[in-house]
Amino acid sequence: MSAPIILASKSAARTAVLKGAGVPFETAVSGVDEDAVKTALLGQGGTPREVADALAELKAVKISRSRAGFVIGADQTLEFEGGLYDKAETVEDARARLKLLRGKAHQLHSAVVVARDGAPIWREVATCTLTMRDFSDEFLEAYLLAEGEEALGSVGCYRLESHGSQLFSKIEGDYFAILGLPLLGLLDLLRKHGALAA
Repeated sequence: MSAPIILASKSAARTAVLKGAGVPFETAVSGVDEDAVKTALLGQGGTPREVADALAELKAVKISRSRAGFVIGADQTLEFEGGLYDKAETVEDARARLKLLRGKAHQLHSAVVVARDGAPIWREVATCTLTMRDFSDEFLEAYLLAEGEEALGSVGCYRLESHGSQLFSKIEGDYFAILGLPLLGLLDLLRKHGALAA
């Protein structure tokens, strides 16, 4: 029997991506203090891309120390004009975030790290550039009404697989990375190690 695959995340989007790909996996919550890590790394001059990579590794390694198998850690950060933005906490925050991003481009850095026996064995960080169209205030209100609390589930306040697709005029990058889990390289790694059928 091949070693189990464990997703060190409670993200509904990442769970859906793996399920959609037909990957058999379990989930485990890492308990990593993400805010403390972000604060420390940014204080040391770390970039939003480096923050995503470090958090993905910490999540994977932490679970991998106590669980056998391939542990997948993932994280995503939003970079806009050099700054890192966390998830909005309220719909009002989401409204302000979307007005800030409206008509401009931002980057999503999606990191995935696989750990085994307490050490990382593979990683990938994919950066996607998304340009929001200059949508009207009326559209924004209709969007927030349709999405509601769901808008708070991602750093950009949008789900590309849902109403969020209407926010954009241009998208550059991997679809799965935008959803929060660069997938194709991960599947390749799991096949190479016998965790998935080749």
